[in-house]
Amino acid sequence: MLSETEVQNLRETIPGEGKYIYCIIAIDNCEFLNFGPLGIGGRGDELYTISYKPEGSGWASDSPTHKTIAAVVSNSPIKKYSVAREYLIPHERAIEEVMKAYTVLPVRFATIAEDEKKVKTILEKDFDKILDLLEKMKGKIELGLKAIFKEDIYNYILKEYEEIRTLKEKLATLPFEKSYYQRMEIGKMVETALEKEKANLKEDILNNLSPLALETKANNTYGERMIINVAFLVEKNREGEFDQKIQELGAKYEDKVKFKYVGTLPPFNFVNLVIETGKY
Repeated sequence: MLSETEVQNLRETIPGEGKYIYCIIAIDNCEFLNFGPLGIGGRGDELYTISYKPEGSGWASDSPTHKTIAAVVSNSPIKKYSVAREYLIPHERAIEEVMKAYTVLPVRFATIAEDEKKVKTILEKDFDKILDLLEKMKGKIELGLKAIFKEDIYNYILKEYEEIRTLKEKLATLPFEKSYYQRMEIGKMVETALEKEKANLKEDILNNLSPLALETKANNTYGERMIINVAFLVEKNREGEFDQKIQELGAKYEDKVKFKYVGTLPPFNFVNLVIETGKY
């Protein structure tokens, strides 16, 4: 636990330094929270809270909506962080650590406020919006899934589609110059077959998983082998059901599809607060 002097040192404004904002949480009072030396940049900066609680304005102190919200921050140089693993990973890990005990609203990567006063101004300005989002995300987690063909796509299509396989075998006996256009036609047939396979698999996977999710977000796929890359927003108490369904799909498509399943995650794909700080 940090001493009062250490806490005060953290909260001081240092020339050239700002407050890097990772996420926002709701707490029951204005207590100072410290999550350890998890700050971005590799300096061992402490991860701690800067809180805001509205005063007066008809708020009842015993009201369940009368909350304190807090930004989880660390001290950081005021600089533009590149979108690189050495910075992205600490950013995400810090949020994941806070998520172990609190509902979190992830803030956009590389958001830096000039000082504690600026952070409090941001929290005051967006208080109602933040509180609504925190309530919406309460008890929810993000689960990620990528489905990827196990083997070379071309060989898979040849194995599954007799028409294409037969034509390829026939062309193998002909000189290249005499079968150029037929080979181009095979290429088109393979492409069509591949899209058909992906569409069928994607539909079946999503039909099984989407009913268990509150929201889904399709992300970009990479390479020919990837079928889907999807994030699911799921009630925490349904994570077991979701896990079971993933296992069933894994068994069903064991011969041809590899599933990369990631969780439990903060809702990175469903909340990404963009805070205008005037800095990077």
